[in-house]
Amino acid sequence: MKISLPDAEQLYLLLRAQVQQWLQQQSQPAHLVGITSGGQWLAKRLHADLKLPGAPGVLSSSMHRDDFAQRGLASSSANTSLPFEVNGTAILVLDDVLYTGRTVRAVLNELFDYGRPARVQLMVLVDRGGRHLPVCADWAACQLTIPDGVVLELRQDESGRLRFDLQEGK
Repeated sequence: MKISLPDAEQLYLLLRAQVQQWLQQQSQPAHLVGITSGGQWLAKRLHADLKLPGAPGVLSSSMHRDDFAQRGLASSSANTSLPFEVNGTAILVLDDVLYTGRTVRAVLNELFDYGRPARVQLMVLVDRGGRHLPVCADWAACQLTIPDGVVLELRQDESGRLRFDLQEGK
């Protein structure tokens, strides 16, 4: 089965426009937070491109995974960092690929360990379906069907350009 992968840079431009609109609609303080690692790349780049003050947040799912006993700590070196007050703010969680919903569930638990935001929304580059939990993105740049057992990964090169790769049987 040949899968045509979307252009990650084009999807990023769509996401950037949507995030800019989201920020303009907020009546309370609003912050971008990326899920490690692809969402973290997106949040950092969006923060710079949109010339936002401060720094974006990072959420790690490591400590709240429902498969922690099997996986242990994730290989990602990024830990949760929320350099702003969480209570009463609008939080936009960003991720590269939404699949089962388990990572989103884990990072929401992590986020609420830091406080009670007024509102949390989720935007992703790709929604590939296949949910195991009742989780959905408020906005996705693309919907893509990929067979089970195939992983869609966002990659970032040294210059910051984004691209997608497929990995079998991960």
